[in-house]
Amino acid sequence: MKVSKFIPKVVTRSVGRQVLSMKKNSPHIFFAAGIVGVVGSTVLACRATLKVSDVLDELHDDVDMVKKNHHLPEERSKDLAYVYGRGGAKIVMLYAPSVILGTASIAALTGSHVQLTRRNTALTAAYTGLSKAYDAYRVRVREEVGEERELDLYHAAKEETIIGDDGSEVTIKTVDSNNMSPYSRFFDELNVNWKKNAELNRLFVQCQQNYSNHLLHARGHVFLNEVYDMLGIERCAAGQVVGWMIGDEGDNYIDFGMFEARNSAFINGLERSILLDFNVDGVIYNKL
Repeated sequence: MKVSKFIPKVVTRSVGRQVLSMKKNSPHIFFAAGIVGVVGSTVLACRATLKVSDVLDELHDDVDMVKKNHHLPEERSKDLAYVYGRGGAKIVMLYAPSVILGTASIAALTGSHVQLTRRNTALTAAYTGLSKAYDAYRVRVREEVGEERELDLYHAAKEETIIGDDGSEVTIKTVDSNNMSPYSRFFDELNVNWKKNAELNRLFVQCQQNYSNHLLHARGHVFLNEVYDMLGIERCAAGQVVGWMIGDEGDNYIDFGMFEARNSAFINGLERSILLDFNVDGVIYNKL
């Protein structure tokens, strides 16, 4: 009895997983089926075209026969209508499989597009809600402990004491790169625009920040991936929907985090690489 009760549950769970997998991959399945269907529809249309000449020849012979054997206009019109109707039906039957398959293929491609659009909309909405909740949390923390302390907590900054060249103790602030925002990126020797000259690197990053701000105020919005392109940084999926927009909700300016305390060595020409962290306003794709 226990085994008989257990087996249906296992089968049900297995079927449920398969159904869920099918739903998950349904856009890809519909797209593949649509492509195959379009190719198949083209092949069927070509085959029908090869056969249509025989139908047209037969129709031409029937029309000639009707015209020769019928002298009364009324009888000739009726027979010609019948002949043309039968010939048209044969042509429709030849192309019907191609048309049906083509229509189904277009429906499959459309279904794939609609499902992906709905999923992207849902993901954007979910990401927007999460971003707003997180930003509101940071605002509350900033009001409680102050802006500078909140930023230190956000970046997991710590103060360390080191011995200078003259033997004196110097307190510096270090930041754990693993605790930066998900949009932060290194500008270092792996970047095609990086040079072995610290001053050139600082000027390059500063110019890109200035240009991105000019673009923001001229156009009204800038996506994160556009800034990545300016710097020579590889694009990311989130960069397609997050960025900056002129309005009441954001900072109305783009900041790469160049002048934060952790980057003092880069600004002063003592370091050729820098960890950039961007003050994105959040998801702007749904606000355009």
